[in-house]
Amino acid sequence: MTESIKAVLECKALAKSFEEGPEKLEVLKDVNLFVGPSERVAVVGSSGSGKTTLLQLLAGLDHPSSGEIRVCGHELAAMKDAHQNELRNRHLGFVYQFHHLLPEFTALENVSMPLLLRKNTSIKQIKDKAEELLDAVGLIARARHKPAELSGGERQRVAIARALVTEPDLVFMDEPTGNLDPNTAEKVHGLMQSLSQEFTTSFIVVTHDMRLARQMDRVFRLESGTLILDP
Repeated sequence: MTESIKAVLECKALAKSFEEGPEKLEVLKDVNLFVGPSERVAVVGSSGSGKTTLLQLLAGLDHPSSGEIRVCGHELAAMKDAHQNELRNRHLGFVYQFHHLLPEFTALENVSMPLLLRKNTSIKQIKDKAEELLDAVGLIARARHKPAELSGGERQRVAIARALVTEPDLVFMDEPTGNLDPNTAEKVHGLMQSLSQEFTTSFIVVTHDMRLARQMDRVFRLESGTLILDP
C-alpha cells in the first residue's frame, strides 16, 4: 500500500501521555499508520499496551498529546466537535467487544439508528437499508427481535450491521470476537471478510485473537507505545 493511493486514515508521529502525579506516563509515541481503501488492518499487543487508546485517538474520541490524524482527507485537530461528529456519522463505523445495542429496540431499529441521525433520508429508505444489512449478516429473520432474544453471536452480528449501515469508509473494531465462542467467532471472521469485499470498507481491528489478526491484510504489534509491522 503506497501513499500514492488516497488514504482512508493516516496518522503521523502520534503520541499520547497522561500525568500521574509527578510522573508522566507515555502510552503512545511516534505512531505512524496509513490505511488505504478496502484494507483490513489488525492491531495486537499485550493488555495495557495502549490498543484501545490508539483506537479512540484515531476515531477522534480522544485528543492526542501531539501528532496528526487525517480521516478521509480531513485533519481531526482542525475540525470543530460538530464537524467531527458529522464526519464519524458519514465515514466511520464502530464495533465493540460488548455490542452496546439498545435493549428496548429491535434488531432492525438498532441497525437503523445511525441513519436516523441523518437529514433528508426517508423512513422507507432507512428501513430498506437496515433490512439489507441484516440480510447481509444472515439475520433478516430476526429483525423484529430485541437484543435479549438474540444469542451473543447474533447480537454481535447486529452490531456489525449497524456499523456498516451508513456504508462507512472505515470501521473500527475493538475486540469484536472477545466474548464469542470459537465457532461463532469464526463465523464473524468470515462475515468481516465478505462484507469488506462487498462494501469496499476498510477495517482497523484491535484484537487478542491471532486467528482473526492473521486474516487481515496487515498485522501491527503495539510495543512500548510504538506500532511495529508484524512479519
